[in-house]
Amino acid sequence: MTLDSLIATAQQEGASDLHLEPGLPAALRVRGALHTFGEPLPPRLLMEFARDLIGTDEWEHFVARRSFDTSKTIHGVRCRINVLHTSRGVGLAIRLLASFQATLEKLNLHPDLRKFVAHTNGLIIVSGPTGSGKSSTLAALIQDINATEARHIVTIESPIEYIYRPRLAYIRQRDVGRDTPSYEQGLLDALREDPDVLMVGEMREPETMRLTLNASETGHLVLTTLHSASCAEALARIVNAFPAEMQNSVRAQLADCLLAVICQRLRYRPELKIRLPECEIMISTMAVKNFIRTGDFFKIISAMETGAEHGMWTFARYQTWLASKKNWYVPSSDDKPDSEPIQPAARPEVTSPPGPQLKAKPAIAPSADKHRIEIEPTEGGLGELIKKFESP
Repeated sequence: MTLDSLIATAQQEGASDLHLEPGLPAALRVRGALHTFGEPLPPRLLMEFARDLIGTDEWEHFVARRSFDTSKTIHGVRCRINVLHTSRGVGLAIRLLASFQATLEKLNLHPDLRKFVAHTNGLIIVSGPTGSGKSSTLAALIQDINATEARHIVTIESPIEYIYRPRLAYIRQRDVGRDTPSYEQGLLDALREDPDVLMVGEMREPETMRLTLNASETGHLVLTTLHSASCAEALARIVNAFPAEMQNSVRAQLADCLLAVICQRLRYRPELKIRLPECEIMISTMAVKNFIRTGDFFKIISAMETGAEHGMWTFARYQTWLASKKNWYVPSSDDKPDSEPIQPAARPEVTSPPGPQLKAKPAIAPSADKHRIEIEPTEGGLGELIKKFESP
């Protein structure tokens, strides 16, 4: 039994997640339901999987923290992997990302979401519970910019999930832990890198939230994710993350920079045999801004119910739109990445000397079809680049 064979089984079953735990059978999450298969997994096998995924250089880091996040392409499937230490030993939680190109159409999302990324500054929050497709929606919004505008996009992620191939946009992706030590440092660096669009993988800590709000106030379009069950709850969670004496200023800052909040959940449609995102969409109108400033987040719910003319959607209204929708995109086995996957390079040492200077090559290749969107499942680090430069 290999990790490749387990990933292959998960892919064949249409699973979104694969869980491996010593002494227990492998578990798959298919259409939201969890079920096991096969024999109990020996601890030694999972330890081998963990060592191969983490590598010798980062093993001490895993031992110290008892967890490790990474992303790799395994058996042609892009995977987000968390290696964790449990009472039984070393286990793995693996999220299988979509093999097709994440676009609004292919995710069966409402086309109105496209108008949010037409703005040049402000904050867009994609929220929802774990496993609701937030990262895929964020990738679809980034790809919409990539297909239509020549903007400089900087992403800060932990780990990098979707690898973007620049089309019209100029895209830089930074992996927290490999390319930058933290979200906070990555955000501080990004403000000196002339970005038009910033994508922050997740707002977890108050300092990350503060710097994200600051970036959205300084003329940048910022996209980020947050765990919450509703749009109002997402805003309340941001404010409540700060000390009481700072909350008034945070509410004012949030009201000034916020463009929209998209809260989504997945519901299985048996007739299509796929899970579809159901969304709650809040637009930052004057009324909503006032509720944010005063901290009356519970009033946002009624504003959304009466805000259809402003482009707001409640879950119930969105379900009505889904019921009337006819043209669905259903993923198939024919959806393949554009090229063979290449495993990411090892995390580079920051003390490595720079290689000789080479003549720069254009980063964005012109395309005859400007609306073609591609995601290239390759990844490289500084170490790989240095080796390339030093090779004869």
